[in-house]
Amino acid sequence: MTDEAADRESSRTSAKRNRIRDHLLDLVETLANGDAIPSERRLCTDLDVSRPTLRAVVDDLVRDGLLVRRQGQGVFVAQPKIAQTLTPGEGPVPRTAGAAGTWTSRTVDFARISAGARVGRRLRLAPASPVLRITRLRLVDGQPMSVETLYVPESAVPGLTARDLEENSFYDLLERRYGIGVTEAVQTIEPTVTDEQEAELLDVPAHFPALLFERVTEDERGTVVEFTRSVYRGDRYRIVSRLSLAGGGQGRVLSGGWATAGPGPDALPADPFLS
Repeated sequence: MTDEAADRESSRTSAKRNRIRDHLLDLVETLANGDAIPSERRLCTDLDVSRPTLRAVVDDLVRDGLLVRRQGQGVFVAQPKIAQTLTPGEGPVPRTAGAAGTWTSRTVDFARISAGARVGRRLRLAPASPVLRITRLRLVDGQPMSVETLYVPESAVPGLTARDLEENSFYDLLERRYGIGVTEAVQTIEPTVTDEQEAELLDVPAHFPALLFERVTEDERGTVVEFTRSVYRGDRYRIVSRLSLAGGGQGRVLSGGWATAGPGPDALPADPFLS
């Protein structure tokens, strides 16, 4: 097989895996915790895929903690994870001093898709609503740090291009070009591992330890303007929480905020989510 043919085959395989993953994630959204997903045979028939391809995607979702296998019974929707809230104090900490390294972006996918059940729920849109799916590789000093996928209502950003998000801050574009100012975001953070596509982009082995960030952001009117899923390399990323404690040995948290920490043991870069 020539290199060109191999690249085409790899692209087809990635597209097929993404289609399976999106279908299974939509199922997770519609089923209750502990419900069984359809059998392998049915899923393979419905999606027109092979069992090895389907099983590889199911394995990824099992490792992500979204599905669980029970020997001899099947695959089920996992119980929800326990959420740990980080106290924000007077408000979020959007930027921190002492930036180490230069953050840049490379757009690796830019597509117009239907929202579907899962993304539509996050964006508060009907499943058939058109959205832009934009995947960016984030780099620090030229070294891959994260794979970020943004889902944005197409109607909110007419004329947006792949290059726009390589040369500009996404939030700056929203405000400067589209008159949209973001005011609030809900973000979750949990451990995960990279899938094969993420691992290739991040130049790490498949199933490499990582941090998964998911964020839903609203504008001044309370309209959701983005749903973002970001996978950060576990060997190069950590979370730092700054807390103000009560005196007198009480140890009670009065206020606090958290920031992301990038390369180096003490570095606190500008928040990459705003870039």
